Amino acid sequence: MELNCKDYLISTDKSLLDHETIYRFLASSYWANKRPTEAINKSIETSLCYGVYLGNRQIGFARVVTDFATMYWLADVIIDEEYRGRGIGKKLVETIVASEELKGLNGILGTLDAHGLYEQYGFEKNVNRFMVKRPS
Repeated sequence: MELNCKDYLISTDKSLLDHETIYRFLASSYWANKRPTEAINKSIETSLCYGVYLGNRQIGFARVVTDFATMYWLADVIIDEEYRGRGIGKKLVETIVASEELKGLNGILGTLDAHGLYEQYGFEKNVNRFMVKRPS
């Protein structure tokens, strides 16, 4: 079953975010399953956040870290398992990359398994250029 855009809402209104749902989403992910709730709360507080809602239920989430001048980092993109495969993740990424706040900025992200999704929206692999520093 394909969901129509009119059936769900994508919003940056942080008052709509369901933190318990976000904790559950991230706990089920490979990239944030060990992230403490305090760190999740701080990341939500200091990021541009997108929630996806079907009625009163949050079914998706994404976070953008940005200086609003030169670049943004797209992170924590996740759709509730029950709603995957319906184009909701595509619509979420499309909404983010087309937003006025991020227009004209360089976007970066990291993924192990969704390269095809992000390539549809202009992201390119660049393995020789980026480096990562992990906390000690």
